[in-house]
Amino acid sequence: MSSSEKPQRWKKLGARAIARTRIFDVQSVDFQHPAHPAPRDFFLINAPDWVNVVALTPAHEIVLVRQFRFGTNDLSLEIPGGVMEAGEDPVTAALRELAEETGFVGERARLLGSVHPNPAIQTNRCHLVFVEQARRTRELAWDPNEEFEILALPADDVYARAFRGEITHALVLDGLLLFRPLWEQLRAR
Repeated sequence: MSSSEKPQRWKKLGARAIARTRIFDVQSVDFQHPAHPAPRDFFLINAPDWVNVVALTPAHEIVLVRQFRFGTNDLSLEIPGGVMEAGEDPVTAALRELAEETGFVGERARLLGSVHPNPAIQTNRCHLVFVEQARRTRELAWDPNEEFEILALPADDVYARAFRGEITHALVLDGLLLFRPLWEQLRAR
């Protein structure tokens, strides 16, 4: 195939369960390229959809959480978020996660966009939601393994931290990227 040709869709032939965990399932999936007779085996992670929340306070602060992440074995500065329930609307899930993790509630929540966390091996999506007028009015409702430092930092400071490499979670950076045009409009007022 030359660089000027378009890639072709592979045909999915079948799948076998490899592992089931409480967070995701792993499958071995056979795919066949249209120009090659021999199928190839690929591994896919089937996880539920996720939601991440860009919550802006009346003082133009973004609500953040700092938590320990097992994959990096370190603390991570992030926007709130989590796993969606089966069939749950992304905006509903965002408002639930925001309140549970931070005690903040807000108004005029809306979907900024949806991304594929890693389309090479994952089948799920992460939905990014913007919530305005976020205020801390609720009790926290953390899961047994959750522990957060809750912060509300000026939006410009959050972007500066992202550009300095202090925020490294790719899905958080996606949320900040999709929120940026709205932030530019709000700060111009």
